[in-house]
Amino acid sequence: MQIDRLILGDFQTNCYVVRRDEAAVDCLIVDPGLGADDLLAFLSQHQLNPVAVIITHGHVDHIAGVAALRQQYLKIKVYIHKVDAGLLTDPEANLSALVGSVVATEPAEVLLQDGDTIDEAGIQLKVLHTPGHTLGGICLYVEPEAIVFAGDTLFADSVGRTDFPGGDMDQLIESIRTKLFTLPDNTAVHPGHGMRTTIGREKRANPFVR
Repeated sequence: MQIDRLILGDFQTNCYVVRRDEAAVDCLIVDPGLGADDLLAFLSQHQLNPVAVIITHGHVDHIAGVAALRQQYLKIKVYIHKVDAGLLTDPEANLSALVGSVVATEPAEVLLQDGDTIDEAGIQLKVLHTPGHTLGGICLYVEPEAIVFAGDTLFADSVGRTDFPGGDMDQLIESIRTKLFTLPDNTAVHPGHGMRTTIGREKRANPFVR
């Protein structure tokens, strides 16, 4: 699997361009945040065809690029957990109104729930519902590759903040313990912000999850 990480916008959000392998043209986009011009330029430069956008949760720094992708790639599909679906269309709920950059886009084509499998661009991702940062936060597990895209659920040495509407620290820690820390220790964690880590490392060293 080929994973390219772009760090987008003032919030330094990790956006992932995911392909079956380096030769593949079709790709998935995980969390197209603020600064979509950089993402569009990357896709054009490498002549890639994004077939789907997968949103790990509905905050502005993870959804802001959706409209630009839809304008450029008319057949692209957007996936989001059903509980966070309303954040795409509501600037108050997705926090964009608070940061002075109002973001609202059309509803998602596909609403997800825990245990679903996304099958796009020759890649299969299992949906893990991990509420706590938002009510509809998800992680995306690629078992054959031992990879999980963790959104703002789990970071290297940290966890997602829970002081926004829908956040709950107890729920977040429970999500991490039951959905992520049950994955193999060698699973690579690609978070929504910051550097890559592994499940094993976070089980040993993350100070928020003891």
